[in-house]
Amino acid sequence: MMRTLEQIRAADALGKIRAVQETFAGDEEKADKFASYVESLPATILTNGLGQAAATLLAQAKGVQSDPHYKIYRFLEEWLCRDAPEAPYRLAKDLMEAIVSNDRQAYLHAQAEALAWLEWLKKFAVAFLKKKPE
Repeated sequence: MMRTLEQIRAADALGKIRAVQETFAGDEEKADKFASYVESLPATILTNGLGQAAATLLAQAKGVQSDPHYKIYRFLEEWLCRDAPEAPYRLAKDLMEAIVSNDRQAYLHAQAEALAWLEWLKKFAVAFLKKKPE
């Protein structure tokens, strides 16, 4: 069965959101914050670039791995550094290291791929994690 890259992006993003649902089960506030951070990330990438946006996620997490910012950073890292021919930083161990050690073409590819993947993550985050208005 051949799947399109768009289907692969969607499946990966949905899997990540399902994992977040499990992690933040019972903590509606954290899940809602996660969704809000995901919603704003594409604009941050377009304004500041992928490197600055990723560094900001790390800074906001302050080294706390359970922080929603850190989770988003790790998800982005997993997507951009995965073992797939179309991954911009294929098999890189660290996203920030990959960003600063590769050329402009790889960076632009990674930024475009991050934005394409984030569209799915954002849609699923809003659908499954955002608090419903009361």
